[in-house]
Amino acid sequence: MQTYKTNGTCARAIEFEVSNGTLTACRFIGGCAGNTQGVAKLAVGRKVSDVIAALKGIQCRNGTSCPDQLAKALEAAS
Repeated sequence: MQTYKTNGTCARAIEFEVSNGTLTACRFIGGCAGNTQGVAKLAVGRKVSDVIAALKGIQCRNGTSCPDQLAKALEAAS
């Protein structure tokens, strides 16, 4: 499991795991529980490239969002 410290969001970090180019686990630490759990459930099982393409650039505040931070975390891990 990898941990990515988020920047500019209510969530403080994202824990995730990638296997063979697929996101196999994802959990946000902090943030809006319903939203972050929903994003994680929708992202797990998808190819990392697809998750990045779908979530990168989504904004909430401070020019980023929890979904955008997940895309950044996956890019940093690649």
